[in-house]
Amino acid sequence: MANSGNPKVTKYPKNINNINIGMVFFAVMAIYIIISVITYFRRDHIVGYEVMEGALSTNNIYDAVAVRDEKIVESDTAGYVNYFATEGGRVAVGNLVYTVDESGQLLDYLKSQGSEEVSLGEEDLAELRTQIVNFDSSFDPLDFHTVYDFKVSLDGTVQKLSNNSVLSNIQSLNANSGTLQSINYKYAPDTGIVVYSTDGYEDLTLEKMNSAVFDNSTYEKHQLINNTLVKAGDPVYKLCTSEEWSVIIEEDDEKKVQELLDLEYVKVRFIKNQDESWGKVSAYTNADGESFVQLTFTNSMITFCRDRFLNIELITEDDTGLKIPNSAIVDKNFYLVPKDYVIKNNDNSTAVLRVKYDEQGNETSEIVAVSIYNETETVFYLDTDTLRSGDTLIKTDSNDRFTVSKTDSLIGVYNINKGYADFRQISILYQNEEYSIVRSNTTYGLNVYDYIVLDSTTVDANAKSAQENATSGSSIDSGSGSDSATEETPDSVEDPDSTNKESENLEEIEATGSEESSENSSEGNSSDEQGNSNENSSAEGDSVVTN
Repeated sequence: MANSGNPKVTKYPKNINNINIGMVFFAVMAIYIIISVITYFRRDHIVGYEVMEGALSTNNIYDAVAVRDEKIVESDTAGYVNYFATEGGRVAVGNLVYTVDESGQLLDYLKSQGSEEVSLGEEDLAELRTQIVNFDSSFDPLDFHTVYDFKVSLDGTVQKLSNNSVLSNIQSLNANSGTLQSINYKYAPDTGIVVYSTDGYEDLTLEKMNSAVFDNSTYEKHQLINNTLVKAGDPVYKLCTSEEWSVIIEEDDEKKVQELLDLEYVKVRFIKNQDESWGKVSAYTNADGESFVQLTFTNSMITFCRDRFLNIELITEDDTGLKIPNSAIVDKNFYLVPKDYVIKNNDNSTAVLRVKYDEQGNETSEIVAVSIYNETETVFYLDTDTLRSGDTLIKTDSNDRFTVSKTDSLIGVYNINKGYADFRQISILYQNEEYSIVRSNTTYGLNVYDYIVLDSTTVDANAKSAQENATSGSSIDSGSGSDSATEETPDSVEDPDSTNKESENLEEIEATGSEESSENSSEGNSSDEQGNSNENSSAEGDSVVTN
């Protein structure tokens, strides 16, 4: 009775009975998702790039000095100068260029006659707009002093435009006025382009060049301002008398100078307005050993008549083709297999017949599907992922055998049109540090609008990126004997070592194939070998197709 009031209670651990299987499953899934996300972001992803047609030019940008036939015209009368010819415009012999007001009272006289107001027409405003746009397109914040030159030039243009209106007013006023009789009209002595500035470089020639001429910090340009007082003998304007002009650059690399001389004519792009023109090449080396190259033109002088210093680009290579980034280019190895050992099916697929052994060690054969990536007259380039070094291939309808061993490399990219990375050979015409121009519509190659892998290392970590090839500074012809790559072009550069290496490989392959063929032919005469041949023929029907 006493023990009935104190029953014995057994306690079990709560954590065992209260485990929530759903929470455990959720926690495991959450950990898996977190690990997958972290792995995804840490992994290099394949990024596609659409192949487009484009051009690539050599980045040969130079600071150049413009040289022209320039004649400084000096005033023979003291007084106030008023310009009437357009700067940068052409004048003929006898055209009015400027006037000299000896009294200096012309402006007051016009005001007294009520003729000082000037209205600009559409052509005048168009000239001002053109001058402003040209300055805006060529302005460099690091070269701010050009702003002051532009200001003075713009003031001179406005004054010149207003002077044209003043001139018509002068002729309509009383010609007997004493004020008008003090105005001297000055006409152009020669045909040429008028420029209202001087800089002391008017007599510069190639033979007078030195490196100090290119120092902009010592360059001074004297702008001739309208309605200013001049004395007899002062320069009033400059006349460029010939359309033939030139630019001179400094080039210390003797090899580069000789290359330009060998070209004789070089295409030049002017950075200021992106105009292009062909220049005739000449060179000179002064007593200090400084070499200069002169490019002479017969046009466009009027466009740059006000400029002494120009930035130009020499375009020595200008190839058009498929433009691809160098990061996409890869150097990949392939097996060289004689064409007689490759089977071409009716559906355009290709395969090889490879020797294999069953579990009992008996020799059989299997058909292995292969892809061709390039070819020469005697061999195909087959992928190293499908075949293995040491594989023995059988020639169809023959006892000849070939052992896979020889390899050669091709330069190409990974094509992803079908959703997976597939190697495509390219033939590089020209390349710089960032891009390459490759030949289009080649066998086993690329076409416009194909998608390729932007970074080849994301597909093959062991692949040798072609960025290393780009830094060598020379173009590469990656044909390796293909029909498309063997075409000779002036822009492609052949690697003699690669060609010799390929020739040696092909000769060894042909020699090996011949030896094996002769051995197999002699062995084929024996009855034992005939039995094995029958076994191979019967086993061929049970061959396994390997993808």
